[in-house]
Amino acid sequence: MNLSNKLDERRLDQTVDGPPGEVPQPTVLVGRFVSVTPVDPSLHAASLFEGSQGAESEQLWRYLPDTPPPNLESFKSYLASRAAKDRLDFAIVDNISNDAIGLASYLAIEPNNRRIEVGNILFTPRLQRTPGGTEAMYLMASHAFELRYRRYEWKCNALNEPSRRAALRYGFQFEGIFRQHMIVKGRNRDTAWFSIIDSEWPATKKAFENWLSEENFTTGGKQKRSLAEFR
Repeated sequence: MNLSNKLDERRLDQTVDGPPGEVPQPTVLVGRFVSVTPVDPSLHAASLFEGSQGAESEQLWRYLPDTPPPNLESFKSYLASRAAKDRLDFAIVDNISNDAIGLASYLAIEPNNRRIEVGNILFTPRLQRTPGGTEAMYLMASHAFELRYRRYEWKCNALNEPSRRAALRYGFQFEGIFRQHMIVKGRNRDTAWFSIIDSEWPATKKAFENWLSEENFTTGGKQKRSLAEFR
């Protein structure tokens, strides 16, 4: 196989102009359905703890590097420990109830290379398969590109089919599998890599915005056209 046939020759040995990306700072990103806001354990722990318990708890935590905290106090400590690491954590907050219903982070932040990752995503059942989940991912991607990043990454356990489907739905391009990439909770992890690059973002952004528009939903909240159709 001639690998060069699969490469975009326009990017080979390309000169990259412009300053480094800006280091993302704690900020609030406001959408129509949800807001993405810096994690505050005192504000967000209770609703997130409640939402991540129950019958679906095992699946929610299965591919995260952490185990589910057993009580509210330990969940507060878990949120504080996430925030203390080399990343920027956000709570996804429902705009009507003001409850935190999800988590997501910027990781692998490399301003000089202008690459950044979204990860450590936890969507409680209240956020799963809702416009708010898609909007949260749109808000974070849009903010990253506004900060001059040229590569926006999504990585997940290769066995995590829901995450892989979500990445493709959001417009990420599948790049391949890193075999035996990590050991997580004592188990091998092959990692699936996805990305959106800056030249792809304008079209991807437009598809997100068209899908999220009021005109794309019935009065009952059902989508008229899928995100893939807009893309």
